[in-house]
Amino acid sequence: MKTIWNLPVVEMMPFSAISEDRSVLLVSSAPVWKAVGASLHLNIAARLEAKQANTASWDAQLASLQPGAEVIYAVGGGLVADTAKYISAKTGLPLVVLPTALSVDAFLTAASGIRRDGCVFYIETRVPDRLVLDFETISRAPSGIRAAGITDVMSIATGSWDWRFAHEQGKNPEGMEFIPWVYSNALSILDGVLDCAGAAGRGDAQGLKTLFDCLAMEVQLCNQVGHARPEEGSEHYFAYAVENLTGHGLPHGDLVGPGILLMARLQGQDTERYEAALKSCHIPLDGISSEIINATLNDLPAYCRKHGLAFGLAHTLEER
Repeated sequence: MKTIWNLPVVEMMPFSAISEDRSVLLVSSAPVWKAVGASLHLNIAARLEAKQANTASWDAQLASLQPGAEVIYAVGGGLVADTAKYISAKTGLPLVVLPTALSVDAFLTAASGIRRDGCVFYIETRVPDRLVLDFETISRAPSGIRAAGITDVMSIATGSWDWRFAHEQGKNPEGMEFIPWVYSNALSILDGVLDCAGAAGRGDAQGLKTLFDCLAMEVQLCNQVGHARPEEGSEHYFAYAVENLTGHGLPHGDLVGPGILLMARLQGQDTERYEAALKSCHIPLDGISSEIINATLNDLPAYCRKHGLAFGLAHTLEER
């Protein structure tokens, strides 16, 4: 039976106003907790540091846990959220997520991203029970990650193009058939996020709220159709592949942002508005050397076939 996942319950409030009587398993990272920990008044029974995106690491952390926690609080970015969703799914503990930046859409999804065999895969975990948004805290995040989640919405530009291209080539598999009205809805969400890029990049509360709205609508649109084709395509494939050459130190947006521009240009799209939006949100577009970009593009068709990635422009680069 097909599951249509929901979005978490969202509350907009200062972290300092959170009232929690239950004993807490805290999932965070040292830099994030140093920055925001003083504003949170939690009864912390245990702590986990989010360091690696793989199940072996998460299972090892699970094995070391002592009983006693009644709820999980995830404070930080995408890796923290993915780690906490996995731990919550395994333990059955309720999950509260406190994003400290709008860096990805992982706060809203029912899956956790893992790295395996040089690629990124998504495993079903669970949706957070509660999401607390403190836009004042988010506005103080480093500029390069504060609104980097715009890349997970802007990837609609290239992902939806790939989805339609695959349809025209007769290469969308069963369950991922092209749906024109979903395609049109995705493009309207893309327009919304392009419009709010400047305000979100500046850390304006309303701009950040609109970016969050676009992230939520992108995630729920994919939930409704049961796959991510409207927003994931060759730009993400580039990001997954290039990380094997750059290492795992660059944030998600630093990889997907350049991937959007590269693939949109190869698709024949006008990228002026895309580039302006990415720059408004302080997404670095020159952090990957041309040598690494060229090597990644050369290998990308074989990489996509090896990992069984859904058909898109990246599969055809040998012909271009």
